Amino acid sequence: MGARIVIVEDDEPLRLILEQNLRKEGLTVEGLSRGDEAEARIEKSLPDILVLDWTLPGISGIDLCRRLRSRPEAISLPIVLLTDLADEDERIAGLAAGADDCLVKPFSTMEFVVRVKNLLRRTNPAVLGHMIKVGDLTLDRASHRVHRQQREVRLGPTEFKLLEFLMRSPGKVYSRSELRASLWGDDATVDERVIDVHIGRLRKGIGFGKADNVIRTVRGAGYALSDY
Repeated sequence: MGARIVIVEDDEPLRLILEQNLRKEGLTVEGLSRGDEAEARIEKSLPDILVLDWTLPGISGIDLCRRLRSRPEAISLPIVLLTDLADEDERIAGLAAGADDCLVKPFSTMEFVVRVKNLLRRTNPAVLGHMIKVGDLTLDRASHRVHRQQREVRLGPTEFKLLEFLMRSPGKVYSRSELRASLWGDDATVDERVIDVHIGRLRKGIGFGKADNVIRTVRGAGYALSDY
């Protein structure tokens, strides 16, 4: 499991090809077909990179890019625009709207993957690495193992994914809905209270059966991993 990429493209065959090739690189990918759907999803949880087709139903990619750049929480979100026109003025307009990169269709799938990974490497290199270290906790994505104080921590797959999400932003408080979205996407059938169960299991695992304050409960707000 690696960085989370959201691709918003109404050309389903193209979207599926892009999703498949990014997943081969160990990246977590979510595909959407409408701009308004993407805007609602992003309000709940920011991805590591957003890929937008220029023309989308609901809200166009270029308009969504402009909207996001006006919001403080998304001002630094890496955005890639996909366009059908090779016109230089359109590409310049995309970059002026706040896109970090602009690809003209048809493009090489390999080039797309390389550009996405290069953008990740520039903006958030930690998500491409196998190891994440926070305090005395070390998480290895490649081997799917966690160690604390050089002792291996036994976690289930859901607790592992939850811990990785928390470790990517130590000290940041996440609501139950944000944590649910990180685990299951926007699946409304999953009760937010299930998060409390997984947090409890995660605490027990990284505490080796003993209570500690590595994961803080912030009353009325959610949970956070201590930033030591």
